Amino acid sequence: MSDYLQMLEDPEVLRELIMDHYKYPHHHSLTEDMKYRKVHMSSASCIDDITVQSDIEDGVIKDIRFDGTACTISTASTSIMSDLLRGKTVSEAKAIIDQYMNMVDGKDYDPALLEEAVAMKNVWRQANRIKCATIGWNAMKQMIEESENGHE
Repeated sequence: MSDYLQMLEDPEVLRELIMDHYKYPHHHSLTEDMKYRKVHMSSASCIDDITVQSDIEDGVIKDIRFDGTACTISTASTSIMSDLLRGKTVSEAKAIIDQYMNMVDGKDYDPALLEEAVAMKNVWRQANRIKCATIGWNAMKQMIEESENGHE
């Protein structure tokens, strides 16, 4: 196991990652650029009400942005996702999303593929937090599917 992955086993490091992405979320602003796809997501069980945007061109995720009101877990997981999936091909992103969903469902997953997203590895223990941890990821999954199906 690499030193990086070993570091991500430390509960304190995971807590710090989550809090850092919550306090200082990456790519946390929307754009008016019409080439961006946009999905609005909200939760009936939490304050989460976010919009996620993505620029997917030629099968590559060029950019991901998000904004709105969201809890710590939702904000942190969407911020981490925006870092992790930017620059990836659609097929790479789909594999990462599948592994992430496995992880938050308490199933086997590849931590090397998820990098900082492993900060959410214990979410499955609190079923009410799974939606928070996946809301941004589900928005991105929807935009990827739309891009593959040619919907504008």
